[in-house]
Amino acid sequence: MSSGDLVRTALFDEHVALDANIVDFHGFELPIWYSNIKEEHLTTRTSAGIFDVSHMGAFRFTGNKVREWLETVATQKVSAITPGRCAYTHFLDNNGFIIDDMIFAVVSETEILGVPNASMIEVMANWFTSNLPEDGSVELEDLSPKTSIIALQGPHSKSIISKVLSADNHVGRFRWQLISDNPLGVTGWIQGTGYTGEAGYEIFVPNEQAAILWQNLIKAGATPVGLGARDTLRLEKGYLLSGVDFCWPELEEATEFLSRDSWETNVPFGLDLDHDFIGKQRVISHADTDAKWWGVRYVEKGPLPRPGKDVADLSGNIIGRLSSGAPSPSLANIGIGIGYISGVNEGDEVMIVASPRKSVKAVVVRPPFV
Repeated sequence: MSSGDLVRTALFDEHVALDANIVDFHGFELPIWYSNIKEEHLTTRTSAGIFDVSHMGAFRFTGNKVREWLETVATQKVSAITPGRCAYTHFLDNNGFIIDDMIFAVVSETEILGVPNASMIEVMANWFTSNLPEDGSVELEDLSPKTSIIALQGPHSKSIISKVLSADNHVGRFRWQLISDNPLGVTGWIQGTGYTGEAGYEIFVPNEQAAILWQNLIKAGATPVGLGARDTLRLEKGYLLSGVDFCWPELEEATEFLSRDSWETNVPFGLDLDHDFIGKQRVISHADTDAKWWGVRYVEKGPLPRPGKDVADLSGNIIGRLSSGAPSPSLANIGIGIGYISGVNEGDEVMIVASPRKSVKAVVVRPPFV
């Protein structure tokens, strides 16, 4: 483990006590796995996994016209999201490229909470600030430094949350509520959101309350899960990863291939063209022949699909590239991937150029894979 300038979450000592394999993840010291990636992945699908996602950010937006303002900078039609509900959106720059994506919760007519990605907290804080109303009618507060986020995901999540925080703190999918009175005295808020595709929650608590909540969720039956399985879980469901499946052109690590807009990501939610927003013109200007985000699933054995591997048609012409790829633990380790491919439809066969000597046949699919 490295120290230096790396940030440790409030749960770092808990990870050490569990003998986690800890790595540098976007400047945070976080567990990549505790036992092994496949076991943690399958446990989340069949039972319940617990994740420290405190590297993610927490923003609070307040103001009498906060929903109307956020709608002008978001691809989601925010005014259609009623208080108590959560939704997914992209934020585009003036040229139409995705800066970041975010799940937000409409707390009330005057308050919205949002969760920016780990490496994008400062970028998004600066971008939002630059676009706030000049009259000061909307304010932004960064709650990230004092907030821990614990994700509980999997089919047993409801029974576990009921044991630990009481049944009153169960919240439905893409719903939001304040944490009500509970045996642990934990405060904060809870959302029916997560990054695995399973039923579950994201629980936002003050840093000083994180360890007691973490310990009790594990005692109630949740299995600690690291970043490795978090990645394979999200890939199986076809969830985009900021900085991997898209990347803002202004960042050092950005490439032309990863500079994308909402149309190109082909995501069936989070984009509503029935309102004006920054970057909309690029989104509506594409031709049907432009590259779009698709999933691919191997139909034969071969070297596994990995990020950066080219996708070719059956004649050998390069028509795209993978942005994510891995063996799928839920599908007996069949190779799956997502990326941007031109001129294909669901069900088409393509070749993944997995190595200089071997291309592997795959079928184009629209995720989720499981």
